[in-house]
Amino acid sequence: MIAHHPIHPADPALRQLTGRQITELIVDLRTEGREFGLLWPSAQSGEADLNGRALVSIGNIPASTLINLLTLLREFKRRRGRA
Repeated sequence: MIAHHPIHPADPALRQLTGRQITELIVDLRTEGREFGLLWPSAQSGEADLNGRALVSIGNIPASTLINLLTLLREFKRRRGRA
């Protein structure tokens, strides 16, 4: 995935994510985002909402938001490294 093509919250692939995988993504986001002051110490894998979407307990955002933000951070770092 690239930052110009974000994952949609209703993407069926997101329904396959386990709580453990989401927790690993949160750890990655904390690691990648620390440099930019993006700290969510209370973030954790949340419950699935009524539509079956995986949620993250940062105000119950869809897992797609977590993945898209992580992708944006990585893309920014990659481009910054080339400059």
